[in-house]
Amino acid sequence: MNSFSNSQLIEDKRYLELLSHSFPNISSAATEIINLQAILNLPKGTEHFLSDLHGEFTAFTHILKNASGVIRRKVDDIFGMNLRKSDKDQLCSLIYYPAEKIALVKNSEKDIDDWFRTMLFQVVAVARFVASKYTHSKVRKQMPDEFAYVIEELLFEKSEEEDKQGYYSAIINSIVEIGRAEQLIIAICELIHRLVIDTLHIVGDVYDRGPGACGIMETLCNYHDFDIQWGNHDISWMGAAAGNWALIANVVRISIRYANVETLEEGYSINLLPLATFALDTYGNDTCDVFQTCEFEENSRMSRSRQLMAKMHKAISIIQFKLEGQIISRHPEFNMENHKLLHLIDFDNNTIKIDDKVYSLTDNNFPTIDPKNPYKLSVEEEQLMLQLYHSFTHSEKLQKHLRCLYSHGSLFLVRNNTLLYHAAIPMNNDGSFKEVEIQGYKYKGKQLMERFDQIVRTAYFADLGSQEKNSALDYMWYLWCGPDSPLYNKDKMTTFERYFIDDELVAKEIKGAYYELANSKSTCDFILSEFGLEPEKSRIINGHIPVRTIKGESPMRAEGRRLVIDGGFSKPYHKTTGIAGYTLIYNSHGLQLIQHEAFESKERAIKEGSDIHSRVQLEEFKYNRMRVKDTDQGRQLQTQINNLRKLLCAYRSGILKEME
Repeated sequence: MNSFSNSQLIEDKRYLELLSHSFPNISSAATEIINLQAILNLPKGTEHFLSDLHGEFTAFTHILKNASGVIRRKVDDIFGMNLRKSDKDQLCSLIYYPAEKIALVKNSEKDIDDWFRTMLFQVVAVARFVASKYTHSKVRKQMPDEFAYVIEELLFEKSEEEDKQGYYSAIINSIVEIGRAEQLIIAICELIHRLVIDTLHIVGDVYDRGPGACGIMETLCNYHDFDIQWGNHDISWMGAAAGNWALIANVVRISIRYANVETLEEGYSINLLPLATFALDTYGNDTCDVFQTCEFEENSRMSRSRQLMAKMHKAISIIQFKLEGQIISRHPEFNMENHKLLHLIDFDNNTIKIDDKVYSLTDNNFPTIDPKNPYKLSVEEEQLMLQLYHSFTHSEKLQKHLRCLYSHGSLFLVRNNTLLYHAAIPMNNDGSFKEVEIQGYKYKGKQLMERFDQIVRTAYFADLGSQEKNSALDYMWYLWCGPDSPLYNKDKMTTFERYFIDDELVAKEIKGAYYELANSKSTCDFILSEFGLEPEKSRIINGHIPVRTIKGESPMRAEGRRLVIDGGFSKPYHKTTGIAGYTLIYNSHGLQLIQHEAFESKERAIKEGSDIHSRVQLEEFKYNRMRVKDTDQGRQLQTQINNLRKLLCAYRSGILKEME
């Protein structure tokens, strides 16, 4: 028992008085100390790390439900040879999708009550196994109120003891007889989902490419414990939702480019009819060949004709280039003059001059561009942007998801000896941190990340129309595509060049020094030290750049100091990476990097018990199992214990009076 001097206790008396409201006497304080000490010695909770989901809701949901293959491995451990593979497939299918699986079985099973009894015994066995590393109180908090008592009895009673077998079986039989087996199985399966992943880390880029970003965000906003390190695509959507016109145009452009307007229209109720009307009026006779929507498979998401989508694509792209030019003119400190190209167009000769070289344009129809003032919106374009601005800033669901991104998100996170950030830390070629000017001051390294994080929050929370908010909104655009943005960090984003110039060299985007330097152990050690971590015990976890496994690239960089876990969740990247994503799992035994193949369908998973085929690419097990006391949470709990010990001393020394 720690002893504290009376002078220490008197100095902390005000805080101890506040603490005494929760623990009014020696008994309650002592009980809490015992409880917290016990928690410190439990195995560390399991953390899952995912990156670059890019709207792939179906695959993301399945990975949450199967815990990246962990549930299947636990089923194998529990039942071994006692169940056939087909039976284990069906049990896993039930755990992943209980309501849908039960509905399917009820149509074919002759003795549904017997099936319910069998499945209840099996799912309880799995739930008991995954609950074993937690305190009863933590497990109890995850249970639905309706079934808490019954689940608690099933999980914590020892059914294998002879005198308890009858009691245990009686509970199961009673549940089946009164017709509550279906609801109870669903509740237990959902409990398994909550227990098998203690904390979920999303290392950026929920949005763009795939159609399900809205569904992913809805899942995350209701998830029991998650955080997100914003990616550049997330920042683009956050800036759009906060009212940045250039990012609104960018979000709409990318959504159309990937035939993903359903996220906008159905997910977030963004009205694109004004854009369609404007595009038809402005580009009615234009074939807009270079603006055809990208289709990577037989696409059922095209709610409009390809020609109309191409016209809408071109219309919003031209608006985006104008709005970006306006931002660059307002902020010379961005050093992005090479991003402004409209004033370089020779409208008479259908060419553009970039860096003393003249290029022919693939499209020469620019009815809304005034050569004398190319970055000014036409009256019709401005009216359209006002309508889109209203849709984005008044979308109830988008604003809900934006608040969720702010409350659970950050530009970087330090947690349990890992440093998480989406893309990069701007660096010079010599390996030093690069200084970046922001609003008249220079920042680098950790301070730069902290300053940008603050600006992201200012863009949303500052007073509407204030200079502070408007400037922060412009910086949101810089974070999307700026050369020294930690979310992008390339010399320029060559969107205009890819559309209008048929030359791959001019469209090349040169990566910042970080991307090569961070493949060395010494650089990663330098970065980890900057963020207060011990390099020998710590790792950097990134996403952003897809790992081309198909070409032999490894997600493990810098002798294992850095893990790049962008394995290409998004379908457009599958051909590039050769796989369909990674999950990094960090549990009490150590690290596992899981490599996933493409997910076939939820329907097949329910009907046939098919699963995402995953294999372990990295296993790094610790000789001594990690305990809660070895984690950040453990250090917080130890602080609480120390304060409670002070409270005990204050009671025993008479400095504070016990209450009933």
